[in-house]
Amino acid sequence: MTEKDLFLRSVQLDWSKIPENSYLREIPALQDLSEIKFHKPVTFFVGENGTGKSTLLEAIALNLGFNAEGGTKNYRFSTYDSHSDLYQAMRLARGYRTPKSGYFLRAESFYNVATKEMDYADGAHPSLRFHERSHGESFLALVQNYFKGNGVYLMDEPEAAFSPQRQLTLLAEIHKNAAQGAQFIIVSHSPILLGMPDSEILTFDDGPVHPCEYEETSSYAVTLGFMTHRKQMLRELLSDSELAENTDSI
Repeated sequence: MTEKDLFLRSVQLDWSKIPENSYLREIPALQDLSEIKFHKPVTFFVGENGTGKSTLLEAIALNLGFNAEGGTKNYRFSTYDSHSDLYQAMRLARGYRTPKSGYFLRAESFYNVATKEMDYADGAHPSLRFHERSHGESFLALVQNYFKGNGVYLMDEPEAAFSPQRQLTLLAEIHKNAAQGAQFIIVSHSPILLGMPDSEILTFDDGPVHPCEYEETSSYAVTLGFMTHRKQMLRELLSDSELAENTDSI
């Protein structure tokens, strides 16, 4: 899928619609940001906690018609209204194609979505009974049953439920659906998922949102550093702890 075939081509922000005293104006990655363009079927948002990744993803989801807590566009419920006003200042530039399916997956509120999935089930749409599965099994069942080509999928830290092996399975599922015309925007800290071929990475670290290479992400650098220099890093990290004395046995 080429750039012109994307369902969502860019996001524009009108800061005149954001109150002057809004905390959104204090987020460095979002300050003075007027537009984000998408160039690939799979885009990752990366950065430290609190840099605005999930806030931006949530605003995109709301503008696409998804429920703030997740689910398909048919989900309409709220257990706690915590979304920001950013979506009110956002305009989406869409492509010429219309998605045939979509899903907003939020790791932190998936329990609520799983409960509603049972409430919404009927004879034509039987429940996948997520609560009877492990967290990881639930996420994988959701992906394998709901995600298809020609859809738009937003995912907020999906790796939270997956083992490293299952993250590889998820990577393969995303790659397969992207090759069949789907578009993904994913917030992730996973060095496994971020290694997705032919994807774009936008970092929220070091100033306004901007593209970066896989090897420039902190997820890659910290993981590589720990795997390569594990004992040294543990000694430095635990220098004030009795645990530091035991690193040679690790």
